[in-house]
Amino acid sequence: MKVIVCGAGQVGFHIAKHLADQQNDVTVIDRSVKLIRKISESLDVQALVGHGSDPDMLARAGASDADLFVAVTLSDEVNMVACQVAHSLFSVPTKIARIRNQVYLNPNWRDLFSRDNLPIDVIISPEMEVARALHRRLEVPGAFNMVPFVGGQVRMIGLLLQDDCPVIDTPLRQLSELFPNLRTIVAAVQRGGRLFVPRSDDQLQAGDAIIIVVEASTTERSMAVFGHEEQKARRIVIVGGGSIGLALAQLLEESERSPNLKIIEIDTDRAKKIAESLDKTVVINGDALNREILLEANIEQVDTVVSVADDDEVNILSALLAKQQGCASAITLMNNPIYGNLVGSLGIDVALDPRETTVSSIVQHVRRGRIRDLYSIFDGQAEIIEAEVLEGSDIAKKTIGELRMHGEVKFGMVVRDGVTILPTAETQLLSGDHVVLLAMAQSVKKVEQLFSARADLF
Repeated sequence: MKVIVCGAGQVGFHIAKHLADQQNDVTVIDRSVKLIRKISESLDVQALVGHGSDPDMLARAGASDADLFVAVTLSDEVNMVACQVAHSLFSVPTKIARIRNQVYLNPNWRDLFSRDNLPIDVIISPEMEVARALHRRLEVPGAFNMVPFVGGQVRMIGLLLQDDCPVIDTPLRQLSELFPNLRTIVAAVQRGGRLFVPRSDDQLQAGDAIIIVVEASTTERSMAVFGHEEQKARRIVIVGGGSIGLALAQLLEESERSPNLKIIEIDTDRAKKIAESLDKTVVINGDALNREILLEANIEQVDTVVSVADDDEVNILSALLAKQQGCASAITLMNNPIYGNLVGSLGIDVALDPRETTVSSIVQHVRRGRIRDLYSIFDGQAEIIEAEVLEGSDIAKKTIGELRMHGEVKFGMVVRDGVTILPTAETQLLSGDHVVLLAMAQSVKKVEQLFSARADLF
């Protein structure tokens, strides 16, 4: 697939890296000589200095035969115009634009991005994506990640195993014997920086980060089996009232049982603005690194602090201060991957990398076959994929055992006619089945082919 990415910032860089790693033909355009030089030296892509909406530049980048156009510059307006040029002059089939200004996304103006006006096929709002990801983590306390699939029937959950995990040193094949009603598959294990698909005789160890696929209705039981019985946060403090903090607060206010919620925002004008936008949230104007402000927020009685300021250092320090003052749990937004390895040793419970959510929302539009949804994990080392079995595809009417994909792919759950099926080697896949699986990066193309109708392969 030929892809053009406009914008070589953090988001553009990691989209280009992920797509290039998957053997796509990628060209990156940016006005910054420094950013283009960095991409040229780091990635196997074509990198051009220029303006993303310049027709001459797009022609030079090969837009006339591009399959996908991704505009993720810092300017919403440049992204919109670039997509318009890609459509009008080069007929690029799929255009994706990053839109940060929520005014453009107001439902009252939904016709703006129609084919007759601004022909953008997919709009991504990184701030909203991150807010939703944080909201999902708060829904499943104890998880470092949670993504729903098949309309919410199935969940992918990431867990860190502690010393008190009941199933440490137990072969995975024995889990179904010990817990007969456990509707859970351990899809992947990260140990010592290495990610792998476990076999039935593998044993889990303390310190492992695992990815499980569960039937959503059995989430609490599954979590308990792996040593996590944390209660949902009833008192939450959000540090940072920017777009992410405000969006998260709005999502929490709309929850069925909305928690007691406070936001700490250092900018006075912004604090006033978000106070006017929220109905149930207490807004505190002050510095979250100031102990007196934390005391004003009653931080010692708070269940979870969520730090989403624009500065990684502020996020880390405010989370650590909150925990020092007695807050039970800390979730932190981290843009700089350098800090990722420090999370556990610092005492921060969950760190969210916004690149993961943004890259996932774009990559799903690159996948061929009947891929319904996907989520990239562990910096692109694997993908959780929801795919539909098509009549005439290579996978239809075959059993999972016949596919012989041990060590590459782990089938997590099959949903047939609204009923979840825990797959085994004998499970036969039928047309119309929705399959949730984990595929290691090197096997994604193979999965695409298996879920493609034969006519789509040629």
